[in-house]
Amino acid sequence: MAPPPPSAPVVVHHTPEPAPTTLPPRASTRGIVVASYLLVAATLLLVMWRGLLPGLLCVCLGFLLTRALTRWFAQGLSRLRRRGHPSVSGLRAAQIAAAGLVMLLPLALLAVGLTHSRGYLVTAPQQYQELMNYMARTVLELRLKLPVDMASHLPEGAAEIQRIIASYLGAKAGALAMAGRAWLAGVLFAYVGLLIGALAAVRPAVLARGPLAQQLRLRISLFGEAFRQIVAAQFWIAAFNTVLTALFLLFVLPLWGLELPYTPVLITFTFVAGLVPIVGNLICNVVITIVGLSVSPLAAAACLGFLILIHKAEYVINAKVVGRRTQMGVWELLSVMFVAEAVFGPAGLVAAPLFYAYLKKELVAARLV
Repeated sequence: MAPPPPSAPVVVHHTPEPAPTTLPPRASTRGIVVASYLLVAATLLLVMWRGLLPGLLCVCLGFLLTRALTRWFAQGLSRLRRRGHPSVSGLRAAQIAAAGLVMLLPLALLAVGLTHSRGYLVTAPQQYQELMNYMARTVLELRLKLPVDMASHLPEGAAEIQRIIASYLGAKAGALAMAGRAWLAGVLFAYVGLLIGALAAVRPAVLARGPLAQQLRLRISLFGEAFRQIVAAQFWIAAFNTVLTALFLLFVLPLWGLELPYTPVLITFTFVAGLVPIVGNLICNVVITIVGLSVSPLAAAACLGFLILIHKAEYVINAKVVGRRTQMGVWELLSVMFVAEAVFGPAGLVAAPLFYAYLKKELVAARLV
């Protein structure tokens, strides 16, 4: 039987591949990194433009507090169960407890503050009348000492002083209403930011992330690291302000025969408010001055003068302590603070140390400085 004839060879024709339409991997990665930078920069500018800085700060604060309390609660559960590491259910319970505490603590502090301020509200009319009488006596003494032409421009008594104050407040009613709405909106944004930060801290871990999400996560991590350093520095600034205020309220004022009510509460409030850069010190100044005014105008003037000195010194103190924590020069931070205040007002003064610390970290991570 003859063998079969050999089959013809199979010829495979290779068609040329079309040119790739996508960017090279390196160029694509560079574009994603640039996009993440632009998104973060646009977000921070939007925060400053729309007055959302309290919300942003409270998002970071709520996140860090929830994470810290979660670790603390988890360690406590591990010690109670005599285990080295908490179980999954124990860790989840610690997260829920930490988030609940962060969310409910501001409401509890607000309720306590309203309870303690009841006495001021009840005695406010009497204190107002005493202040009017004191001002009337002061004006009367000035009318007797000044020349007739100058004394004629001063009010004649408490009734005319009240009329001048009422007309001024009526002329500024619109501005006062706008300021009140701005403060209320800021408090609301701050509390909503605290809720967002607490919820973000206890969210389930996501394994799959796209390249842009990974870059944004890196940006947010650097921003959070800068925020932690600023908070640590602000802690020492608040402690410094609290010590000086305690010395003033407990020792300096009693030497003049003046004592403020609720001194321990005021000292505690000084530390808590001092954790907020610049603005917290201003709020503390207003509260202590109003409490001093309830004692006497001399106590209010002494409190205001002393606290103004602390506020002016806080520029240099803040720059020195924050610069040491974040490896920034004092001249750099002072320059940024002054420029930010000129552009964005008090909000820029608060945001300047945080934003500049974050910018410095990005530049160091990119090996540009």
